[in-house]
Amino acid sequence: MNKNNQRRQFIKNSLIAAMGVPFVASNLLSCTQKGGINHTNTKKLYILILGGTSFLGPHQIKYALSRGHSVSIFTRGKTKPIIYKDMFENVESLVGDRENDLSALKNRKWDVVIDNSGRDSEWTKKSAQLLKDNADLYLYISSTGVYYPYLKGNINEETSVLLSDPVQDSDSGQEKKDSYGVMKAKSELETIAAFGKERSIIVRPTYMIGPADMTHRFIHWPIRLARGGEILIPGKPEDLVQYIDVRDVAEWTIRLCEQKTSGTYNAVGPKKQQGMYDFIQQASQAFDVKSTFIQVDDYEFLMQNKVYYIVPWLLPDVNYYGSARISTQKVVNAGLSYRDLKKTVLDTHDWWYSDSIDDEIRSKYENNPLSLLMREKELLKQWKNK
Repeated sequence: MNKNNQRRQFIKNSLIAAMGVPFVASNLLSCTQKGGINHTNTKKLYILILGGTSFLGPHQIKYALSRGHSVSIFTRGKTKPIIYKDMFENVESLVGDRENDLSALKNRKWDVVIDNSGRDSEWTKKSAQLLKDNADLYLYISSTGVYYPYLKGNINEETSVLLSDPVQDSDSGQEKKDSYGVMKAKSELETIAAFGKERSIIVRPTYMIGPADMTHRFIHWPIRLARGGEILIPGKPEDLVQYIDVRDVAEWTIRLCEQKTSGTYNAVGPKKQQGMYDFIQQASQAFDVKSTFIQVDDYEFLMQNKVYYIVPWLLPDVNYYGSARISTQKVVNAGLSYRDLKKTVLDTHDWWYSDSIDDEIRSKYENNPLSLLMREKELLKQWKNK
């Protein structure tokens, strides 16, 4: 395998893992309130969330309860929420396993099913087929990963998706699992096969960022920008970035269910095209500290030093050309709204330093010798001495 292929494979593996994974002060208040007050005149919905205890789910539940809806969650009972913990006293918890035990869902009716945990197309098939006569709508949380490889720009909801992986390992003698994007694309089809297009909602988020993200793929920026000083900014100023606050996705999905708005949507932000340097300029305004931005725009230097991606930035590669060139037109028309980036960054920072995060988890990330946080000074020294 030549150097370029090694690079592409490393980026592919790293990014797919990251995708499958697209407060202490006054700001903390917004992350600790119980449910809230219903300020809408929407009809009460009975909502079932498959998953619901990690990242996206708690934000959906908080918003749904605030609008007067009733929520049930279906989980294995293993993942404990790290945000809005008291809120779950008002949520029905059903326990089972999407692989082999859906008994808790039988002979029950809901208005809406929101599938957050569809990590296998067979799981989606089983749950959608079981519930198709006992729910009006099925909303599947997919991913913009269905478009991988992102070979072209101006990707929209009509862009074709990949339903099989182009390369299979025929030497292993074992059946190879679908890649993340292919699995999501097949799950979308299983949703529609069971509920029909008129009762299916497919939401494809890009990289979601914000409070309760335990992938740690974005937390570098809130931590680093709050500290100030000389900050390494990877890539060229014109490198495009896309991302979205998890709360914007959460609240919008609930509104789609209220409005019974079927269809397929790319949940992508920001609203207008943005380069990496503009992202940093806006994000840094969340903190009143003095900073100097050092743009490290040599891709070979970054690659040699294993700086491949720090969401929302990723090292440009032919397979990722269009990953930050996804159209927002349809979702904006469908009512998706965007928080100010400064608020997203500040809220994420304050959540990270709140009691929601264990000191051991925080220390493990911030003191990881392989992280950019720990290697930054040395890399900047090398960069200046080039």
